[in-house]
Amino acid sequence: YTDATVPAGGRDCDGAASCDIIEPSASRSARNGGVVMTKNEDFRYLCVDLPGDIARRKAAGDLSGALRLVEARLAGDCEPELAARLRCERVRLQRLPRDYPYPRVQALELLRREWKDITDGQFDALVDAGRADWRYINGEMRLHEDFVDSLRIYPKEAVGLAPEAEDNTLRNQILARMEAEGSLTAVITLRAAIRSKQAPAGREVQAWLPIPLECPQQSGIEFLEMTPGGVCAPGDAPQRTVWWKSRERGDFSVTYRYCYRADYVSPASLTPDPVQPDFDTGEETPHLAFTPYLRALAARLTAGCRGPVEKAAAIYDYVTGHVDYRYQPAYLQLPPIADYCARELRGDCGVMALLFIALCRIAGVPARWESGLSVRPDHVGPHDWAQFYVQPYGWLWCDCSFGSSARRKGEDQRRAHYFGSLDPWRMVANRACLAPLTPPDPEVRWDPYDNQLGEMTLDGRGLTGDEMERTVEMVEFQLL
Repeated sequence: YTDATVPAGGRDCDGAASCDIIEPSASRSARNGGVVMTKNEDFRYLCVDLPGDIARRKAAGDLSGALRLVEARLAGDCEPELAARLRCERVRLQRLPRDYPYPRVQALELLRREWKDITDGQFDALVDAGRADWRYINGEMRLHEDFVDSLRIYPKEAVGLAPEAEDNTLRNQILARMEAEGSLTAVITLRAAIRSKQAPAGREVQAWLPIPLECPQQSGIEFLEMTPGGVCAPGDAPQRTVWWKSRERGDFSVTYRYCYRADYVSPASLTPDPVQPDFDTGEETPHLAFTPYLRALAARLTAGCRGPVEKAAAIYDYVTGHVDYRYQPAYLQLPPIADYCARELRGDCGVMALLFIALCRIAGVPARWESGLSVRPDHVGPHDWAQFYVQPYGWLWCDCSFGSSARRKGEDQRRAHYFGSLDPWRMVANRACLAPLTPPDPEVRWDPYDNQLGEMTLDGRGLTGDEMERTVEMVEFQLL
């Protein structure tokens, strides 16, 4: 397996599938001296505060009233930054009830199917402890769609629920072997598919599926089978996809093989250069906004630290030691994420990664996003993590959610592994958050920030998660 190359005219992969290459078109274009943005870029303006009357309506759970005021503002004289914020809020308000479907009474009924004797007081205590996420919608508390699975993570508190099924025996064996041998390499074959649940019947369908990014840890990328007409983004696209546009079909798939090499690094053994670079240390709104709270936290965590490794280690220890895992709503529902995570001390893999990245950048340590899939031999699912840079060694890795999980299980050796190193169970598709697809999606994506399972439009309208069927299957896994 060697690094994949891209001929100018496209790529022919083993004679099994042909994949044209499309260069990313600009996501912004000048018009009349101004800037026209894609609809997804409205989410860059989440740091703009909502007008007070709209914010109060939303906080009170009056979503229809908030939407009415949003439309009235947009119909009037509105500055472009506020207009972008209001358009983004309109999408959030419209989608919010889907993420929080269970009124309190129904949530208790759902819990009592398994935890038969849970009392109202026990339920309220779990909610007050932050173990179950909720919002106030139309005059009542509504629980997150995955609140039961969030509770399973904490069996000492949710004593009447079966704990989450998690066996880290194989993972710990793999990590021990990786540490002993210095690296492990896997050859992985996956099949990704996306389907519209509505028959196209001559309607225009566009689809984007994530594919492996060309990066140091991934090589030998081959496309073994692909729905005809697929067009690949360049190998270094920030969110790499294969794209289709069709009026004949509403289902698309790609089967690809790649080689993933995971190197083991113990950052404590490194001697950084006295002068470090300053790239990837800037603020990126909304989710890497350097708020006063984050600035104060970063200064306190890294006080007395010498060099990038000590700073990044102090930040990793804080995130993995203080932030508990909890299933999140769609990321578009969250306020600026790094600051939110620091204050809530709750999050999932991407939320924890963004907090780590923001704190590192504030402390002057280059850090950036990576995401794609976790691809254990027995399971494939979306996952996010982070990188930080140490001169002269380059980019190192950090997986705060796996570290937090190890802390919860009392396995500090595993927690330590995920500062500096990952594992050979990955597929990297994205190296930026809130980056455009190729070509840019004309409508608001189901996930404007990340792309792990794919996106679709039907006659230009972005499809919701309920309107698509998206799968990723393990075809073959070989650990070398």
